[in-house]
Amino acid sequence: MTMQALAQVLASGLLTGLIYALVAVGLSLIFGLMDVVNFAHGEFLMLAMYATFGLVLVSGLDPVLLMPAVAALLFILGGTAYLGVVRFAMRAKANQGMVQIFATFGLAILLQGAAQYLFTPDYRSLKTSWLGGHTLDLAGVYLPWPQVFGALVSLAAFGGLYLLMTRTDFGRALEATREDQGAVALVGIDRNRVFALGWGLGAALVGLAGAVLAVFYYIHPGVGGAFALIAYVTVALGGFGSVFGALVAGVVVGLVEAVTAVILPPALKSVGVYALYLLVVLIRPQGLFGRL
Repeated sequence: MTMQALAQVLASGLLTGLIYALVAVGLSLIFGLMDVVNFAHGEFLMLAMYATFGLVLVSGLDPVLLMPAVAALLFILGGTAYLGVVRFAMRAKANQGMVQIFATFGLAILLQGAAQYLFTPDYRSLKTSWLGGHTLDLAGVYLPWPQVFGALVSLAAFGGLYLLMTRTDFGRALEATREDQGAVALVGIDRNRVFALGWGLGAALVGLAGAVLAVFYYIHPGVGGAFALIAYVTVALGGFGSVFGALVAGVVVGLVEAVTAVILPPALKSVGVYALYLLVVLIRPQGLFGRL
């Protein structure tokens, strides 16, 4: 392999990894806040892609301009999912963990079934976009503009999330709730409100990822499954609840996947990712940046 070919593989893996990180960070945020794994995370991504597709058809605007609207819609969906489903699952008197798992898993099945009924199982795609069909040439390394833009959105989202967590009262309330859910009530913080906003924020982040993916990826009711699996691996690899870990692990997953696709047949590109995950689990069960 030439150096230019290697640079092409690594650059593509880096862009993909940053998009994976954006897909996964909302999942990590919710788990860190509540110790709840959202098994409907992939379906949230799927709905964000359909929302982008629908808004493009209705408004005629470019999907790049509609990303804030999609994020806002997913924020509402996330908060509603907590208030309408998860909040009641957390009140279970016994086997609370299993109740939460089945509640979000049931929500995933409901959302996917509703999407199949309303939108049919047909594959759809956005025909036009400012970014579609354009490639960035960096010294012989060719990068599709949709993936470049997605990586930039991911970096901007992580930067905004960092500022939110460190420079705002809501961010401090979120961190305090992550540290001790019981103690925050003593200082006047409404735990349920923080949880609802946290679910909204996590869903808004995956909404951004869905809007990015809708530009260059096929849209169908089952699209969330593959990305959800990658998100679970990314979160577990980086450390459950670690936002920075999701960023690093997403990049690692993207790079390993790209290199594996060169060494093995492309259909087996995920083998390297899962092998690395198993290795990290054996050596450091809490993930790269997690805490047990």
